[in-house]
Amino acid sequence: MASHIVGYPRMGPKRELKFALESFWDGKSTAQDLEKVAKDLRLSIWKQMADAGIKHIPSNTFSYYDQVLDTTAMLGAVPPRYGWNGGEIGFDTYFSMARGNATVPAMEMTKWFDTNYHFIVPELGPDVKFSYASHKAVSEYKEAKELGINTIPVIIGPVSYLLLSKPAKGVEKSFSLLSLLGKILPVYKEVIAELKAVGASWIQFDEPTLVLDLDSHKLNAFTEAYAELESSFSGLNVLIETYFADVPAEAYKTITSLKGISGFGFDLVRGTQTIDLIKSGFPAGKFLFAGVVDGRNIWANDLAASLSLLHELEALVGKDKLVVSTSCSLMHTAVDLVNETKLDGEIKSWLAFAAQKVVEVNALAKALTGQKDEAFLSANASAHASRKSSPRVTNEAVQNAAAALKGSDHRRATPVSARLDAQQKKLNLPILPTTTIGSFPQTIELRRVRREYKAKKISEEEYVSAIKEEIQKVVKMQEELDIDVLVHGEPERNDMVEYFGEQLQGFAFTVNGWVQSYGSRCVKPPIIYGDVSRPTPMTVFWSSAAQSMTSRPMKGMLTGPVTILNWSFVRNDQPRFETCYQIALAIKEEVEDLEAAGIQVIQIDEAALREGLPLRKSEQAFYLDWAVHSFRITNVGVKDTTQIHTHMCYSNFNDIIQSIIDMDADVITIENSRSDEKLLSVFREGVRYGAGIGPGVYDIHSPRIPSTEEIADRINKMLAVLETNILWVNPDCGLKTRKYNEVVPALTNMVAAAKLLRTQLASTK
Repeated sequence: MASHIVGYPRMGPKRELKFALESFWDGKSTAQDLEKVAKDLRLSIWKQMADAGIKHIPSNTFSYYDQVLDTTAMLGAVPPRYGWNGGEIGFDTYFSMARGNATVPAMEMTKWFDTNYHFIVPELGPDVKFSYASHKAVSEYKEAKELGINTIPVIIGPVSYLLLSKPAKGVEKSFSLLSLLGKILPVYKEVIAELKAVGASWIQFDEPTLVLDLDSHKLNAFTEAYAELESSFSGLNVLIETYFADVPAEAYKTITSLKGISGFGFDLVRGTQTIDLIKSGFPAGKFLFAGVVDGRNIWANDLAASLSLLHELEALVGKDKLVVSTSCSLMHTAVDLVNETKLDGEIKSWLAFAAQKVVEVNALAKALTGQKDEAFLSANASAHASRKSSPRVTNEAVQNAAAALKGSDHRRATPVSARLDAQQKKLNLPILPTTTIGSFPQTIELRRVRREYKAKKISEEEYVSAIKEEIQKVVKMQEELDIDVLVHGEPERNDMVEYFGEQLQGFAFTVNGWVQSYGSRCVKPPIIYGDVSRPTPMTVFWSSAAQSMTSRPMKGMLTGPVTILNWSFVRNDQPRFETCYQIALAIKEEVEDLEAAGIQVIQIDEAALREGLPLRKSEQAFYLDWAVHSFRITNVGVKDTTQIHTHMCYSNFNDIIQSIIDMDADVITIENSRSDEKLLSVFREGVRYGAGIGPGVYDIHSPRIPSTEEIADRINKMLAVLETNILWVNPDCGLKTRKYNEVVPALTNMVAAAKLLRTQLASTK
C-alpha cells in the first residue's frame, strides 16, 4: 500500500529559513549562504520522509517566499515595473515582486483560501509574454534524485493559477484570465518535458480551486487544459490534487473524466461529502489519493476510524489503487513534536505535528497491507480515550455562560451615528484623524528583554521597567509625529494571539510550533484544547500605564474572538462556533475592565474574520452569522462614548461588506493599499458606510517608504467615495515587522498628507 505527502513545512524545525532570508535581505549574508541553508533543509526533509517509508515524496513544495510566486516565476509573468529583461529569474526580481523595493511596490498579497498563509497574487493581462523562466521544479527533482530519492514534483495547476490571478493595473477588470490558458500551456509542456527527461515518473498538479463553486465555463477550462496537455503526459503518471473542502459534484465529474490522468487526491478530513461521491462512482484503474490525515490541525489522527474508512475505499477502488495521504500540505501545521520539551505530557500525547503525521500516514498504509504496528495503534487509541475523559477539557460554568447567549443578537442600543457624535464631543479629534494599527517595531533589544524574563534571567520589576521605557519611547515618538490617536506599541507581546492565549484558560503553548504566514513571517498558533475563560485582566495594566503618559487618546489593544479562533489550532471535539462564543465572553470581560480603567478607545482586531469564511457559498451565511455575533458580544456592554475600533487585513473584503457593517464597530481600519485599493470599489458601487473607516494608505509589508504626495493621492481617492467626517488615516497593518528607520519617515509622510488635505478641505469650505 502506497503513501503520499501533499507538501511539507519549509521554514525548518527551528525557523532556519526565516533567519537565513532575513539575513540575506539585510545584506548580512550572500545568495550562496541562503541557497545552502535552503538546500540543507530540503535534503533533510526528503530524507526524513524516505526514512519514514513514504513512497510519494513531494518536491518543489519548498519556496523562498510563496509557491504561487514560484509559478509566476516559472511562467515568466513578471510585471513590467520590476525591469526584468528575460533569462532565469534571480533573487533580485523574485524578492522585488514579493516585497517591493526602494522604487516600486510589491505585488498584492492575500490569504490562501481559508488559511492564515498568504500568497502573492499574479498580475496578468492580454499583453503578458509567458516564457519558461524558472527551472526550480527540475532543479529540486534532480537534487533529490542525487540523494537516491525519486520524488513527485508538485506544480500549481494551470487553471487554478489563472483563477487565483487578477487583471494587471490598466487591464479591464472584466478581462477573462482564462483566455490566457492557451498562452501558459506551452510553458507547462516545457516543464513536463524537462521533468520527464530527467527521470520523473509522477507529477502532481495542485488544482485547489476545484473545491470552489465554479460555473460551467470555469469547469470546462479544466477539460480544455488537460486535454491539451494529455499528449505531454505520455510515459508519466499524473496526479490532480485538491484540498481544503468538498469537491462539488459537477467538479468531481469533470476531473474524474479527464483523460491522461492517473490519480486524484481529495481532502477527506474537511471534504467528508466527497466520500459519498467516491462511493457513488470512481473511475476504474485510477489511483485514489485518500487524504485522511489532517494537514490543517495538530490533533493525532484517529487511526482506528481512518483504517475503517480506508478499508471501505479499498473495496471500491482496489488494494493496488489506494494511496494513503495527507488532506493537504503539512505546511499549515507545526514541524515536529519532538522539539516540544516543555509541553504538558498529557496534552502532548493528544497531538501530532508534521513529522508525526508522516509517521501516521505510513502506519496506516502498512496496516492496510496487514503490517499493523499494534503498539502504535494501541497508544493512539489510549491517547484518544484520555482526551475524551480528561477533566481539564470541560468547564461547566463556561459552557452554561455560552449557552445563555442564545436568544439575543447583542447589539449596542444606540445607532452608530449617534455614538460617533457622542465620542467626538469627548475625543475632539480633527477631520481625517491619524492613528496606527497597534504594534511598533520589535527590536532585538525588546525581544531579548522578553526572552530573559521568560527564562527568569531578569526580575519582574526589571521587565516591567524595560517595557514601560519602551512604551514611553513609542508614545513620545507618536506625539512628536503629531499622531492623533496613539497606541502603546505592544512591546510586551511577541504575537497578538499567543499573548492572549497565554492568559486564557483552555489554551496550551509550544516552544517551536512555528507555522509560516508569509515570506519569512512565522506565527506560533496556540492550541485550544478545552473550554476557554479569563482568570484575570490581560491588558489593563499596560494600557493604563500608556494612557498615563499622554493626554491624547490611547487605544486599548485586543485581539477579537474570531481571530483568536482562526489563528489557533482549535479543538475538534465541538463546533467551532461554541469555542468562539467562549472566547468572546472572555474578551467582553477585558473590554469592560479597560473601559472602567478610563480607556476611551478600544480596538478589537478581527484581522482573520474573512479568512475563516467557508469556501462554499452554501456554508458562508451560517459562519458570518456566528462570527459577527461573536464580535458584537465583546463590546455590547460599553458606553456610547467608548469608541470601539476593529481591524482587518489581507483578504478580499468586498464580498462580505454587509457583514462588516453588521459588526457595528465605531471605526474599522482595513487593508487597502497593497491590494491596489480594491476595497474602494465596493463604495464606488454604492455601498453606504456610516461608521468610521480607515482604508490603509500604505503597505507595511514592504520596506518601501511612500511619499507625502503618494499618500495624499490615496486619501483623495478615498474622499471621492467616502464622507470626510468618517475617514481615518492609517497604515495597512501593524508595524512590528518593520524597522524604525522605515517607520518614522513613512508615518511622518502619512501625517503630513493628512494635514495637507485638512488644509485643502478647509480652504474649499
